[in-house]
Amino acid sequence: MKSPSIMVEVVYAPPAKPMRRRLKLPVGSTVGEAIRGCGLLAICIEIDPSRIRVGIFGRVVQFDRPLRDGDRVEIYRALIADPKEVRRRRAACGAGWART
Repeated sequence: MKSPSIMVEVVYAPPAKPMRRRLKLPVGSTVGEAIRGCGLLAICIEIDPSRIRVGIFGRVVQFDRPLRDGDRVEIYRALIADPKEVRRRRAACGAGWART
C-alpha cells in the first residue's frame, strides 16, 4: 500500500533567473525537508541554510513547520537596501511624488 503524500513547490528568485521545483513528499514533511530535498541548495551556493528566511505564501515560517498539500515554500534573499532608508532618500529629493 502506498503511503500518503503531498505535492509542494519550492521557489527561489535570484536576480538572474527565478527557480521553481515541485516535490512529492510524505505527509508530515517539514519546510526544512522540502528545502533540502528540492536540490536548490546544491545549485544556488549563495543560499546559506543557517541564515535564510523562508515562508509559505508570503508568510514567514520556521523550518520545522509541517507542510500541507499545495503549499509554496519561498526562500527569501537578504535585502540589499534598507526599505526605510530608501523611502527617506526618495522623500528628501521629492522623487515619487506627484507635482501639481
